[in-house]
Amino acid sequence: MTIEALPADLPTGLLVGGEWVSTDRRIPVVNPADLGVLAEVGDATVTDALGAVAAASDAFPAWAAAPARQRAEVLRRAFEIMTAELDVCARLIALENGKAWRDALGEAAYAAEFFRWFSEEASRVEGGFRYSPSRDKTIITDHRPVGVAYLITPWNFPAAMATRKLAPALAAGCTTVLKPAGETPLTALWIGQVLERAGAPAGVVNVITTSQSGTVSEAVLADPRVATLSFTGSTYVGKILLDQTARRVLPSSMELGGNAPFLVMEGADVDRAVAGAMVAKMRNGGAACTAANRFYVHESLSDRFASGFEAALRALKVGPGIDQANDLGAMVSVKERDKIVELVERAGSEGLDVRAVSEVPSAGAFLAPHIVRGVQHGSVLTSNEIFGPVAPLVTFSDPDEGIRMANDSEYGLISYVFAKDAGEGLAIARRMESGMVAINRGVASDPAAPFGGMKESGLGREGGFAGIHEFLETQYFAVDL
Repeated sequence: MTIEALPADLPTGLLVGGEWVSTDRRIPVVNPADLGVLAEVGDATVTDALGAVAAASDAFPAWAAAPARQRAEVLRRAFEIMTAELDVCARLIALENGKAWRDALGEAAYAAEFFRWFSEEASRVEGGFRYSPSRDKTIITDHRPVGVAYLITPWNFPAAMATRKLAPALAAGCTTVLKPAGETPLTALWIGQVLERAGAPAGVVNVITTSQSGTVSEAVLADPRVATLSFTGSTYVGKILLDQTARRVLPSSMELGGNAPFLVMEGADVDRAVAGAMVAKMRNGGAACTAANRFYVHESLSDRFASGFEAALRALKVGPGIDQANDLGAMVSVKERDKIVELVERAGSEGLDVRAVSEVPSAGAFLAPHIVRGVQHGSVLTSNEIFGPVAPLVTFSDPDEGIRMANDSEYGLISYVFAKDAGEGLAIARRMESGMVAINRGVASDPAAPFGGMKESGLGREGGFAGIHEFLETQYFAVDL
């Protein structure tokens, strides 16, 4: 693909203080389907990044003081623009991320919904008013925006991760500096432009792209004008950022790694479980923190489930995501693909039954779906987040042992439970050590639901009623009335 495949008015500079700024150095954006360069975007220095912080800080007093309804209307207009241009957003996602068109279009619609949800939440932040137990004063609680929010997003959902942070921050009255992943900056720049078109004042939304992520982020987080960090990415990087934010006792919300178990209990509907597995594993080509990473199947169902799952994987058509006939696109880069290949090769060296179920194009960062039978819990594929289309299957006989193995991870973002009915599924879900559980279904994410994990999968929640509170401070007034 060439630059002509992109929207003619797509910005490629930095968005700072309402201006699109060019930089001397540029970063190439590669299409993983053919390894061609799609475009070149700005490469922000520390000075550029701190300029974005200054712009956000200058814009904060007026935006924080703006009526909640005014902020809500900007978000609602952004929702309407995105909804009218879903194909534009999906095209950008498919081209720079590589994912299949169906996944890209689904992400675009999901991303737009965060603007709609938080446009509705902006005016619904509740305070409190009550007497103290001793009745010597009245207790009033209120909420105020924390200030400038630094938002760091990953490459796997370049639209949804941006809107899931921008929407609640703006609804709360915060101003923002968004730093998208270097692999997928074009979608984030487009979303910045959408918010401009929707009426966001200059400086309220700033977008910086950089090849010096570590250096730039450290400088931004050290700046006293920055009030909070929201990060989605690996647990490894999250710990580095938490160390930096601890120096200033900076509030942080973190959506980190996952190692999601997919439990198929005795008596479950196998066809329904296979359909759920295809969504939970193959949405976004497996490159999702919520992707089912390891499958624990009761021995009474293991053969039927494995055969049905393999047949469903084999039916997928692999090719460039921009081609709507394809079901599975490329991995985001050759580097990311090769990480998965290395895990598959290590699994093969363990003597596991590793099966590639389809052919893939010879050029580009493509990887065939793999199913791996006879896996032992604790092996390389169950102890690592795969982040790709590889499905390891573990068989169990004792339900308690299946649940124990599912919970045996330092991560706890999401679990999937397929049981004979919703009642049993809910009983098992209450035993799962994860922030989210999908019961007899392959997807749980929803803008109206709190998204987040336990253990090393993160801190705080995004979406739902909780999402806006990550960007608000609670203030208490003691009053004699």
